[in-house]
Amino acid sequence: MHMDEWIRPIVIAAGQSKWFQVLIVLVVMDVIFGCLRAIREKSFNSTIGINGMIRKAGMLISLVCMVYLDMIVEINLIGFLPEKIRSVLPAESIGIMEFFALLYVIYEVVSVLKNMALSGLPVEKIWEAIKRFLQNNTSEIAVLPEDIKETSDAIRKDDRFEDDGK
Repeated sequence: MHMDEWIRPIVIAAGQSKWFQVLIVLVVMDVIFGCLRAIREKSFNSTIGINGMIRKAGMLISLVCMVYLDMIVEINLIGFLPEKIRSVLPAESIGIMEFFALLYVIYEVVSVLKNMALSGLPVEKIWEAIKRFLQNNTSEIAVLPEDIKETSDAIRKDDRFEDDGK
């Protein structure tokens, strides 16, 4: 069996997933609004950009691998989702790939909204609601539009983000 004989169905299955498609759109939006944010803050940083692209590529590659897991093991993970989320999902069953795609979609939505707000778009009310949700339900630290300068200064001062030529 040639490699492409077993990879092709996996890639096709991933590409047909609505959650995978939504994630790709959100990744593109996040990159665009991240660039707009960097332009507005006059702080393009290749290290941050490369790290972000590696993370995004990792998300997409992990989902393609999870499609293969779904082909091997049929498991329904919908019980791991809160009832509020299950009530609005158009599915009775969620496989491994769909479960993680949903988590990645939520992560990307938050990132897109953050970059939109920090780019100066009028999404403050939505961003405030997301911040309240994150503060009440997670340990995520949300950054609000009024924190643009402080965030930029903190990133510039953080030596983990310095480009030392390595």
